[in-house]
Amino acid sequence: MNASESLVLVRAPAVALAALSIALAAPVAAQELLVGQVSSHTSPNVAANSKALGIGINVYFQHVNARGGIDGRKVKLVNKDDQFVPAKMVELTREFVADKSIIALVGYQNTAGIAEVSKQDIPGKAGIAMIAPFQGDRNIVGAANFFPFRSGYPDEVRALVKEAKFTEKKKVVIVHQSITFGPPMANLARELAKEDGLNLAAVLSVDAQAPDLVAAVRGPVDAAAKTAPDAVIVLAGGKVVTEIVKQLRTNPGLEGTQLYLPSIVPAAEVVKLVGESKARGVVISQVVPYPYSATLPLVGEYQKLMKQYAPDEPLSFSSLEGFVVGKITVEAIKRAGPKPTREKVLKALNGMGEFNLGGVYVNYTPRERRGWGGVDLTVIGPGGKLLR
Repeated sequence: MNASESLVLVRAPAVALAALSIALAAPVAAQELLVGQVSSHTSPNVAANSKALGIGINVYFQHVNARGGIDGRKVKLVNKDDQFVPAKMVELTREFVADKSIIALVGYQNTAGIAEVSKQDIPGKAGIAMIAPFQGDRNIVGAANFFPFRSGYPDEVRALVKEAKFTEKKKVVIVHQSITFGPPMANLARELAKEDGLNLAAVLSVDAQAPDLVAAVRGPVDAAAKTAPDAVIVLAGGKVVTEIVKQLRTNPGLEGTQLYLPSIVPAAEVVKLVGESKARGVVISQVVPYPYSATLPLVGEYQKLMKQYAPDEPLSFSSLEGFVVGKITVEAIKRAGPKPTREKVLKALNGMGEFNLGGVYVNYTPRERRGWGGVDLTVIGPGGKLLR
């Protein structure tokens, strides 16, 4: 054996080892099934809900990945923070669309941003699914390739109006934001109140885009107080609803007035804003199942896996919603076959039909994409806990 032959033999194992390392490393990265989410963990307006959504999604993904993933491939959530800015959500969504490794969009949060993504038909034009966004406006989630889970705002408004009538409220005021779902839901409340014989003393709009939101809210709240209502139904979200709640609960003329809020308002935020005593008795509609009682198989599974994978995190409506997002996403990817792409995932969702999440159903077909459809009413009780 000459020197050159010895050198080849010495180098060969090293070269082979390096090649083997590269070969092993590449499939590991390639095996991850990536789904994209735009929601803000940093904006004080939505951070609590956003973080809980992410926790719920990741808990279900961890459960699936611990059992071998999907055909041996792990599912991973990629989050981008839009700082609760609609234009930023559009920009980040386009980044996801440009990244072909992202096979679906999931669990989006930011009403104005989702509305713009829907209006521009980004998922439709890109041929990618938008799975279970944190949005109940059917004018938004009715766009191409949107697959909703949570019930719609109209369902919530119907439930709140019926509750006010059932509990014999004599004089009710509606306070709504001036943008997105606010005006149409206020109009729906008018119609439903008329049908049910509920006395609406006033329907008041808050300029949600005013530079001084505190002042913008003060006018409608003062006007509401002048009517001396026994109930106020609030139809708003984000920083608008928090300011409305704060002023409603601190206005002397509205002391003791029953307050009804939509599901996008976290109970913990209400307690933080006005204190436990003033928050007690506030009714909040819920468009996902009650997460604190395992009366449904879905909730039992959620509670078990939260205890296993996120034992230090509290149960909540938002983390249960995220859990559902994860479950629908995994089912769609499984049905897409051994080599899922965004096109195959979209096809799987459109052909899913009625899918049982555990006593809770969604129904996705090419003609109709329906989420859960139920509404629960909860009330803030002692210790800030939500009771049914």
